[in-house]
Amino acid sequence: MSETFFNRSAQETLDELHTSPSGLSTAEAESRTKTFGPNKLSEGRKKSVAVVFLEQFKDLLVVILTIAAIISLLSGESESTIVIFAVLLLNAVLGTVQYVKAEKSLESLKAMSSPVARVIRDGARLEIPSQEVVPGDILLLEAGDLVVADGRILENFSLKVNESSLTGESESVDKTADAIPSEKVALGDQINMVFSGSLVTYGRATVVVTSTGMGTELGKIASLMNQTQQRKTPLQTSLDNFSKKLAVIILAVCVVVFMLSVFRSHMPVLDSLMFAVALAVAAIPEALSSIVTIVLAMGTQKMARQNAVIKDLKAVESLGAVSVICSDKTGTLTQNRMCPQKIYADGRLTSCEDYDLTNDAQRLLLKIALLASDATTDENAGTSIGDPTEVALVQIGDSFGIEESTYRSQHPRLRELPFDSDRKLMSTLHELEKVPTLLTKGALDVMLERSNWIYTTDGILPMTDEKRSEIINTNRSLSEEGLRVLAFAYRELPGVRDLSIEDENDFVFVGLISMIDPPRPESVQAVADAKRGGIRTVMITGDHKITATAIARQVGIFEDGDIAVEGVELDAMTDAELDEKLPRISVYARVSPEHKIRIVDAWQRQGRIVSMTGDGVNDAPALKKADIGVAMGITGTEVSKDAASMILTDDNFATIVKAVINGRNIYANIKNAIQFLLSGNTAGILCVLYASLMALPVPFAPVHLLFINLLTDSLPAIAIGMEPSRRGLLNQPPRNPKEPILNGSLLKRIVSQGLLIAVATMAAFYLGHQTGSAMLASTMAFATLTLARLFHGFNCRGDESIFRLKFGTNKYSLMAFFGGVLLLAAVLFIPGLNTLFLVAPLSMTQIGQIILLAFLPTLIIQIVKVITDRQHGSVVTGKATLSDD
Repeated sequence: MSETFFNRSAQETLDELHTSPSGLSTAEAESRTKTFGPNKLSEGRKKSVAVVFLEQFKDLLVVILTIAAIISLLSGESESTIVIFAVLLLNAVLGTVQYVKAEKSLESLKAMSSPVARVIRDGARLEIPSQEVVPGDILLLEAGDLVVADGRILENFSLKVNESSLTGESESVDKTADAIPSEKVALGDQINMVFSGSLVTYGRATVVVTSTGMGTELGKIASLMNQTQQRKTPLQTSLDNFSKKLAVIILAVCVVVFMLSVFRSHMPVLDSLMFAVALAVAAIPEALSSIVTIVLAMGTQKMARQNAVIKDLKAVESLGAVSVICSDKTGTLTQNRMCPQKIYADGRLTSCEDYDLTNDAQRLLLKIALLASDATTDENAGTSIGDPTEVALVQIGDSFGIEESTYRSQHPRLRELPFDSDRKLMSTLHELEKVPTLLTKGALDVMLERSNWIYTTDGILPMTDEKRSEIINTNRSLSEEGLRVLAFAYRELPGVRDLSIEDENDFVFVGLISMIDPPRPESVQAVADAKRGGIRTVMITGDHKITATAIARQVGIFEDGDIAVEGVELDAMTDAELDEKLPRISVYARVSPEHKIRIVDAWQRQGRIVSMTGDGVNDAPALKKADIGVAMGITGTEVSKDAASMILTDDNFATIVKAVINGRNIYANIKNAIQFLLSGNTAGILCVLYASLMALPVPFAPVHLLFINLLTDSLPAIAIGMEPSRRGLLNQPPRNPKEPILNGSLLKRIVSQGLLIAVATMAAFYLGHQTGSAMLASTMAFATLTLARLFHGFNCRGDESIFRLKFGTNKYSLMAFFGGVLLLAAVLFIPGLNTLFLVAPLSMTQIGQIILLAFLPTLIIQIVKVITDRQHGSVVTGKATLSDD
C-alpha cells in the first residue's frame, strides 16, 4: 500500500469508497459482492483429481500386486492378470472418490465454524457471514473478534490488535483512528489500519473496509483450519506402524511358504512365487488405514449433525479417553439467556415486575443500565444482539416500552472505558441534564471499594459501614439463589475529556440488578450420564463462588463434601496442596486464564485426559493446553475457536457428552473392524501354512485371495465401523490412552476366531479333495472361507451376542453380508466369471456343505457369547440415550 493511503483522514477514505458512516445500502453491498467476489482467502493449491488418482498407485500393496500381475502374465495366466489390474483400477477409483468426498466434508465443516462479522448497512447493525463483507462496509470490532478484512479505523476505543498472523510478533499493537505522519509509514507503523487475520485483544473500534479476500495483506495465506488438513492422527500412525511390522512378518511367512511349495510340493517356481505373492496380498490388511479414515470421517459427520464440529481428527480418538470435563458455566451448562429477576435500590429489594419508575433511585438505576450497555433488541423479530447480561438490562426497558436506541440517541455516548476482566468495570460518559456524568456498571466487590456515596430518595448520602454491610448481605442472598448481580454507580465530572481508569473512583452507588441464567434442562441428565461413564465434571467460571456453587448444585456437579475455591485461594496453594485437594474441588470461581491452565495441568499430572470448554479470548491458552479444547460456536470468540479442537454449534454441555459417547463408539468400532480383518487374514494364512506343511495342493488360487481381500472384506469392515452407539458405553470407564489398540484379549480373539474359520475352510478343502479334483477342493475352500468371513462380520459388531445387538440395529451389516454373498454367487455361477476366477462347478450337496461349514464358526462364537452374556449380565443395548440422531 502507498504512503498516502495511511496518511489521510477518515473522511478521505470514506469519500474514495463512496460510502458513509451509516454504511452501505443492501443494493450497493450486493453490487460490490459481484465486483469483488466473496471475501475468501486462497485455500492453498489443491490436488487435481488426476493427481489424486495417480497417487493411489504409490502404495506398497500396489507394488506387490503389480509384481503379482507380472508374474501371472509370465506364467500364462492372463485371466489373473486382468483380474489384478481390474482390482487395482477399482481401488484407485474408490480412493479418489473418498478423497473428493473428504474435501467436500472439510469444506462443510469450515463453513459451519467460519467467522461472522458485525457491520452497519442501511444504518442498521447486522451480523453477516465474513465472506459477504465488501469494501465500503462499516465493520464493528470488539475484543475477541477475528478481523475479516483490511480496513481503516474511523472510531477507536482503546483498540489493541494481535497481528502475529501477519508480522510474527506476539504482542498486541495499539491502534488509533488518526492519520499517521509519513515518517511512521516508512517504518511500517500502520497504526490506523487493521488487517485480515489479526485478532482484537482489547477495546473496540469502527472500521471502514478497504479490501477483502485476495486483496488483503494476508493475500494467499491459507485459513487457520487448513493447517490440520493433511496431518495423520496418532491412531492412523500407530496402525501404519503395525501394518509395516505385520508386513515384515507376513513376507517372512511367504518366503517359508514359497520354499515349502518348491521343495515339498514340487510346484513350479513361477507358480510358487505367484502364490507366495498372492498370500502376502491376502495377509496384509491394506484396507485397515482406509477403513479407519472412513470410520473417522463418518464419525465426524455424525458429530457435526449433533452440533459438535471436529476441527482436528485427533480429537475423535482422544474423546473416547476423556475422564475430566472442565466446563464453563454460562451458556454451556446454562441457557445463556439472562432474565432480570430482582433489583436493589434506595435500600429496598424488589422484583423486576414491581419496578417503579416514579422512584428516583430506581429510575436512575434503569438509566445507567441502558446507557452503559451496548446490547440491542428487536421485540417484533424476537432477536437481540449483544452480551446476554446487557440484553437482560435492555429487557427491563422493553417492559416499560423504552426503546434503547432512541434513549441512547437522546443521551449520546461521549467517551468510554470498555469492560476489562481485570478492572471488572465498564464506564461511559454522557451529558445528563447538561452535566458530564460517568456511568459505570460492574462487579459489586470492585464497585463498593470505589464508592464513597450512596444515592437515595433522601439525597446523596455518605457510604457508611452499615450501608456497605447491608449491600453485601443483599448481594450474598441473591447469589445464593444462583442469581448474577451487577452493581451500578455514577460520578459527575467537571467537563468532557478523555477518560482514564483513575476516573473510576469516588462513585455514587445507585443499586443492584440481579438476573438468572437458568440451567439447561438437559445439563442435569448430561452431568449424570458423564458421572456414570466415569467422567468427572468440574465447573470453572468467572462468576462469584456462591453463584457458581448454587448452579453447580442444581445441575449435579457440586455434591456434599465437595469444595469450591476462588482464584485467590488457588494462588495461595502450592502444586502439592492443589494435587491433594483436586479430587474434591468441583467449582472454581473468579479465575484467570493462568488459573485455568494450572487446573488443566494439575489433572493432566494425574494422568487424566482433560476436556476444557471456553468462549473468550482469555480461554484460548487453556483450550490449547487441554487434550480436547472445546469452543462455543454461538457465543465463542474467533480466538477461542481457533485454539479449540472441537466447536459446539449449540453451546450445550450435553453435546460434549454426546461427543464423548461417539468418540468411545468410534474407537470400539475401529477395534472391531481390526478384529474382523485380522482374524479373517489369520484364517487364510493358517490354511496356506497347513497345506504347505502337509504337502497338499494349494487351497486357494491367487485370484481367490485377491477377491476375498479386496472385495468381500471391505464391505463388512466398513459396516462394522458404522455400528451405532450403545448405552453400555457409558457404563464403562474411560479408555486408558496408553493402552495399545492390539491388546492381549484382542489378539487372543483374533487367533482363536481365525483358527475356527481355518478349520472349517480346510474341512471343506478335504471334502472337495476326496473327489480327486484339486480345482474342486480349491473352489470349496475359497467359497467356505469367503462365506465364513461374511458371517464373521456379525460376530465382530460388538462383544455381545447378535441376539442382544439385534440384526436390525445396523442395516449396513446386513447390506454388506448380502452384497458379499451376491459377489460370491456371481463368481461361482455366472459363466465367464467362474472361468476367470478358476472355480469348479458345484453340486447342491457341495453347496450345502459349504454353507454349513461356513456358518459353523459363527455358531460356535455366538454360543460362547450367549453364555458370556448370561454369566456377566451384559448391559442393556440399543442406542445410547444422548447419541440418538
